[in-house]
Amino acid sequence: MSKKIVIVGGVAAGPKVAARARRVMPDAEITVIEKSNIISYAGCGMPLYVSGHVRKLDELVSTSYGAIRNKDFFLNEKGVKVLTGTEALSIDRENKKVLMKDLATGVESYIEYDQLVLATGSTPINPPIEGLNLKKVFKLYHPDDAVALKEFLENADVEMPVIIGSGLIGMETADALVGKKLFPTVVELREQLLPGILDPEMAASLKTKLEDMGMEFALEHTVQKLEGDEDGNVTGIVTDKGTIDADMVLVAVGVRPNVELARKAGLTIGETGAIAVNEFMQTSDPDIYSAGDCVENTNIITGRKVFVPLASTANKQGRIVADNIAGKKSRFKGILGTAVLEIGGINIGRTGLSEQQALDAGFEIATAANANHDRTHYHNKHGQMILKIISDAKTGRLLGAQGLGKGDVIKRIDVLAAAITFGATLEDFYNIDLGYAPPFSTPIDMAAHTANTVRNKIDGLTASVSARELKEKLERGDDFVLLDVRTQQGYQSRHIEDKRGMLIPLHELRYRLSEIPKDKEIVVLCAMGGRSYEAACTLKGAGYNDVKYLETGFEGWPYDYD
Repeated sequence: MSKKIVIVGGVAAGPKVAARARRVMPDAEITVIEKSNIISYAGCGMPLYVSGHVRKLDELVSTSYGAIRNKDFFLNEKGVKVLTGTEALSIDRENKKVLMKDLATGVESYIEYDQLVLATGSTPINPPIEGLNLKKVFKLYHPDDAVALKEFLENADVEMPVIIGSGLIGMETADALVGKKLFPTVVELREQLLPGILDPEMAASLKTKLEDMGMEFALEHTVQKLEGDEDGNVTGIVTDKGTIDADMVLVAVGVRPNVELARKAGLTIGETGAIAVNEFMQTSDPDIYSAGDCVENTNIITGRKVFVPLASTANKQGRIVADNIAGKKSRFKGILGTAVLEIGGINIGRTGLSEQQALDAGFEIATAANANHDRTHYHNKHGQMILKIISDAKTGRLLGAQGLGKGDVIKRIDVLAAAITFGATLEDFYNIDLGYAPPFSTPIDMAAHTANTVRNKIDGLTASVSARELKEKLERGDDFVLLDVRTQQGYQSRHIEDKRGMLIPLHELRYRLSEIPKDKEIVVLCAMGGRSYEAACTLKGAGYNDVKYLETGFEGWPYDYD
């Protein structure tokens, strides 16, 4: 007798369960219940549709060979029955059936299951502020939202776009607007953009680069209400620090897991507020599985429960669920929270623990940030990047990494994610046999070079300061020497104007050591950190005991001191 598999949810995890289950269980009876009329769509591609990089919405619901993933596609190519426009209302666990409702007719009926899969996803958070129902206020979660936003942008004269929230959706939509020569103001409750993605100094560097493109940021602003005119159109955002004019608003302050169906069925809800599952993706009922944006995950490094909704995770979990329903005993081992995005041609990525997360987890950490080229400087496609690595100071174990720049950041983040997953140390990482040719890398890849920088700090070879730490030293009035080792030309292009500053180009340093006091702390800086590191080593070798260099140099310096 064939198994009856019922899947609630038809966006990412649900269709993946159905497709994999059909391959490994040819005789199974598989039904997908989906509230919307659009299924298996690429939600991550919606900002690209808004920007125009994806020309037709059908491209977000089609296969690589052009077939539209609708219910006929699933029935004809997968042998899977999909009930669109249908809502799952409740679960009768004792009798193993789901009460569902046809939203067009209002007719309710039951469907029986042997195994049930909850892939109910998540819902955008609507903050408790007045004015969200005004015209020209948008969200970007469902394809219908993307169509509405794109049509508005193509037909309206927008001059003052505002985005509330600087997470992934908010910043990816900002990128879509920049591509249309619209430069939004991003309003964020926290003190930095991309909170939870980047460490503060990385976010500050990114903010400076995006401001150079024309974007504006209102950080640490609490939105109180949205104002509108007599026609009901939004005209401004009122925050605790003033009013920001707006002729369109996108609200993107995060999502919450859809757990109500599971909660009503008496399934265990985890500490994060998402559905609790084991390594086999089973809920507290062994015949009910769950996957995707509605479940909590385990962080591979800390073992702690986390809620990090990502499409990549949802698809991987879908395969795991199908395998276990088929009796294959596949395990989902957890996540690192790897996330990547592009804004205005700047590639951004992170994996593993942030610096604060590592500290909160009880690690004694060593970190380093490095600015350099992604490939040989003489190759015409080279691009600059900033890469940061966080490690365990005692064992050298890799804990996390972040990067940004116009170079190939994502390649490095992916390689580091693999290394972290398998428990690599800084030394292990340096010894990975990475590919080299001038169009792709430098002889020692930037990621390996950054790992070596952390090792040098642990070994006591050199010390460094971050941009934030140097800024704090300047503001406190610390007594130190700020030694710039660039050429006169580089110094004139940009420098920190301060009475503690000195300019001695690196090629002159060995012959001018007598000009530098030995009884003071020396902080060395240059364009990207390479020359200042060399200078710090030279000074230390000459008997200077308190020498540090500025990590990432001016490439990562986001402050106005020049």
